[in-house]
Amino acid sequence: MTAKVIIFDFDGTLANTIDVIVDITNRLALEFGYKQTTQVELEQLKKLSSREIVKHSGISILKLPFLIRKVRAELNKEINNISPICEITDILSELSFMGHRLGIITSNSKENIVEFLEKNDWQHLFDFIYSGTTLFGKSKVINNLIKQEDLNREQIVYIGDETRDIEAARKSNVKAIAVAWGFNSPEVLAQQNPDFLVHQPQELLSAVIALNSSEIQLNSDLSNQGTLKF
Repeated sequence: MTAKVIIFDFDGTLANTIDVIVDITNRLALEFGYKQTTQVELEQLKKLSSREIVKHSGISILKLPFLIRKVRAELNKEINNISPICEITDILSELSFMGHRLGIITSNSKENIVEFLEKNDWQHLFDFIYSGTTLFGKSKVINNLIKQEDLNREQIVYIGDETRDIEAARKSNVKAIAVAWGFNSPEVLAQQNPDFLVHQPQELLSAVIALNSSEIQLNSDLSNQGTLKF
């Protein structure tokens, strides 16, 4: 099996942060001029794309970077109340054991991620953490990572729970796996046409293996086509 660089989103993909983030954003609603989110509204928001959610919130685009920074700061205070996604630890360990290189690209702060990794004894599983400064800037972070680490795009898989994660992977021309246990609903994730949509952490192993198999088959087909030309 060809070793891959497997990049994870953090919030909602690796960690159960959704409820905490909703609580934080509701507390900040008055300060930043948007309406609070009820549980009923939250279920409706999960069916919208990331860009539609921002538009629906009514928050000024100019205020968005300041809100993100404030949410990051508040999350740091709640880090001990955040737990990993159920069964994801075993999957990470297995992927690492298989020889894949694991990393994190997130809109959360690196400080928060490092603290979470240390708390859950995950620090040995991840080779890098890259933090973006905007909600829709992950493609730039992926491209910077590729350049700085001298990576092959064909060997990269990006895993996330939101439409903006799949969008970032597509813009960066890397494989995308969407997970259905995070924020966005499976239906809206499927509309983004990820390479795989998985519903349980265990399915990540099968998805990565399948991506390897399809790549090997493609290389074999190209090789055979080359032979036929001669």
